[in-house]
Amino acid sequence: MTIVRITVLGVAAATLLLAGCATTLKPNYTSTNPDLMRIGGNRPTDQAPEVTNLGTYCLQLTERWKSGGKTPDGQEIWTKDTYRTAAECK
Repeated sequence: MTIVRITVLGVAAATLLLAGCATTLKPNYTSTNPDLMRIGGNRPTDQAPEVTNLGTYCLQLTERWKSGGKTPDGQEIWTKDTYRTAAECK
């Protein structure tokens, strides 16, 4: 009698556990900073390089968007690379 009771409880617990795993959650793909990462859509436009005079030298800042992969539901992940280099002051 005790073995049957434990088996029934075990099956009931396993059923509840599996039922909980079967629940699907809707994914939420967002970026808290769309200036650095974007989800979905077309490739964002790259801006022209920017030269900043820092007094004794100048700095050129170049930003480029690239594909960083895809989300599980197939949306493109866009990430921004930023390059800095010393440049001639104009």
